[in-house]
Amino acid sequence: MQHGLANIFTALRLLALACACAALPAQADDYADVSQLLSSGKLAEAAIKADNYLAAKPRDPQMRFLKGVIERSAGKVNEAITTLTQLTQDYPELAEPYNNLAVLYAGQGQLDKARAALEMAVRANPDYAIAHENLGDVYVRLANQAYGKARQIDGGKGSTPKPANTQQ
Repeated sequence: MQHGLANIFTALRLLALACACAALPAQADDYADVSQLLSSGKLAEAAIKADNYLAAKPRDPQMRFLKGVIERSAGKVNEAITTLTQLTQDYPELAEPYNNLAVLYAGQGQLDKARAALEMAVRANPDYAIAHENLGDVYVRLANQAYGKARQIDGGKGSTPKPANTQQ
């Protein structure tokens, strides 16, 4: 009797594994389909396919990320920010949503928010070169703003930046 139960449990485990493996190609096809629609500019179709997928698997981080990219590409910046912000809250270990969120913030001139998002991206993945590059770009823009403010305050006198350790 125990031998028969062991065979049943083994068969059930193998069946579950087979079902899981069979689902993987379908899932990969969904990502590929949405990505292909996105890259070919068929944003409405990509959004519908992503939404349909997310109706069944609402926590899927990869499809949620693709949805944010679709929203950004469609000019729905506020929706993209909402999607990516929620994704960073649910999966703070993922660097890509932070990076994409930072790009949206920088595009709106919200450089402090962009900097904070990029710092989180780098914390999540210290080897994420694009996030480091984007962070450098944000720092340059912030520095230019600071220099501009300094010139404004002193009326254009002494507009050459002084080293940080110079005291006056």
